Amino acid sequence: MVTIEYFPAIAQDYCVQQPLVLDAIDRHLLDLVQQDAGRPLHDLGAEVGLSPSAVQRRLTRYRAAGLLTRQVAVIDPGRAGSTALAAVLVTLDRESAEHHASFRKRMLAEPRVQQCYDLAGEWDYLVILVTRDLGECREVSDRLFMRDENVRRFDTLPVLDAIKTGRFVPLRG
Repeated sequence: MVTIEYFPAIAQDYCVQQPLVLDAIDRHLLDLVQQDAGRPLHDLGAEVGLSPSAVQRRLTRYRAAGLLTRQVAVIDPGRAGSTALAAVLVTLDRESAEHHASFRKRMLAEPRVQQCYDLAGEWDYLVILVTRDLGECREVSDRLFMRDENVRRFDTLPVLDAIKTGRFVPLRG
């Protein structure tokens, strides 16, 4: 058995959560669900050696414990008309908790911000933008960062090719 603690990339709650004890079946089931959360319970059960109702009980336990936080559909950005991806490195001018909270609130509210990470080191944040094209990327970047008086500097880096994307969390045995 192994215990893991789940900390979302953009944590809304910074409290340490109680670890959930996982057995080999839990880890296998979670690996499968991370690959395709829409698989039928009977398919998942057949693969891990459980009945559909036993699979459902485990999934319910994961949700109740906060291990499974949501179930989403993954959309191909190119087919949806969003073809420009950019990484933006941001340094704030003032380091108060209020200024960081204000910045985070704006990032959470902006639909073009796909991800936002608080960093250690020279830069304060890494922001991932998804836009229709480079023109919109520039507009969004200027609106979010150039016009913010608390942003000391930012560097927008257009992504040439997404080699690997995902949110898969490896579970050790």
